[in-house]
Amino acid sequence: MKSIQQKSIAFVLALGTFASAPSLPSAYAADLHVMTSGGFTAAYKRLGPGFTAKTGNTLDTILGPSMGKAPESIPNRLDRNEPADVVIMVGYALDDLIKHGKVVPTSRVELADSRIGMVVRAGAPKPDIGTVDAFRSTLLHAKSVAYSDSASGVYIEREMFTKLGIEAQIKPKATMVPRIPVASVVAKGEYELGFQQVAELLPVPGVTFVGKIPEDVQSVTRYAAGIPVNAPHPQEAKALLDYLSSPAAQADVKATGLDPIAGR
Repeated sequence: MKSIQQKSIAFVLALGTFASAPSLPSAYAADLHVMTSGGFTAAYKRLGPGFTAKTGNTLDTILGPSMGKAPESIPNRLDRNEPADVVIMVGYALDDLIKHGKVVPTSRVELADSRIGMVVRAGAPKPDIGTVDAFRSTLLHAKSVAYSDSASGVYIEREMFTKLGIEAQIKPKATMVPRIPVASVVAKGEYELGFQQVAELLPVPGVTFVGKIPEDVQSVTRYAAGIPVNAPHPQEAKALLDYLSSPAAQADVKATGLDPIAGR
């Protein structure tokens, strides 16, 4: 049997009219708890003030990976019953939360696509990664390589090196970096090459963005968002999802290194 909270969320999602309604008076403003993973965070930060100005609702934001064993990961936070009105994360990780009854299925919205890019320390020469052969050569000649512990890093470690045929050669000098931005350790000179989703590389100072990796070995991550089943403010959460996924938001999405969903 559905709880009263779940029925309330279902009603709001079925209604679907709040986003076009006039802004609520400030007396009724809500403080929304948002959990977001790295890839969409830069776009979310650009868009958040506009949502607050339009609705009066404030955003209390917590960062955490979409998956993994870290206590800060979004699934682990939800398992501990931390309050959340909206979760923004890798699409397939969100689908897993829906499957396990943590997020309302009909609340799911798709936000943007994210591709993997590469950085070097500021001032270092920009290696050639324009073709698969050039990219392979750059990796083989690098002294050290770092990648994230999120979706992009899992793909790099488990699939990309194998696709390039260099798994054995690269393994001794490749490191998965947990929790912190990969570009930050490249900026310190701890690693020569750093890989992460473009939107997570661009905001970090002290590095030079080389470019996206070749499309033939690229992995595209779809970011999505949803409303947890016990969300304290489901109506306002629905408004935020509508705002983040609207056509008007796409210019800000693109400016952060993400690729807008086709057709928006």
